[in-house]
Amino acid sequence: MALAAVLCLGAAAADPAERLADPHQEARARNLFRQVRCLVCQNESIDDSEADLAADLRRVVRQQVAQGRSDAQVRAFLIERYGEFVLFKPQFSPGNAVLWLTPFAIVGLGGALMIVFRRRGGALEAPLSPEEVERLAASRHSDLSATVPPQAGPTNAPE
Repeated sequence: MALAAVLCLGAAAADPAERLADPHQEARARNLFRQVRCLVCQNESIDDSEADLAADLRRVVRQQVAQGRSDAQVRAFLIERYGEFVLFKPQFSPGNAVLWLTPFAIVGLGGALMIVFRRRGGALEAPLSPEEVERLAASRHSDLSATVPPQAGPTNAPE
């Protein structure tokens, strides 16, 4: 069972020729892979994706790490080249502030509306005037007498 698990892990791993010689650099690159979105799949990281573009992005990230660039510099390079969409968790900036703040604004607006609604006593409409109450009572009375079903039961009609 353990041998099968090791073989599966080996099959899922990248080509050993592509890996960086320094294990620390390779670990940094793998961490960056999980932060970068595959532009073909869009819901997978480049670490999980089998798309050709994801393989190219993995090579680019490894090259950047091998050149001694920091994680922030590698992310900045990818953003410059592909836009902020390439990151799973884009940084907060004025350009994407609306995306970050909209959920909070919606929840806040909903809470404010609930408070206002409760303070108003839950009534969305004005109360009925005395004339309207009288008309409603009259219509209910006439509706009830018109909708009384005939009595059910045996009849004395000849068969």
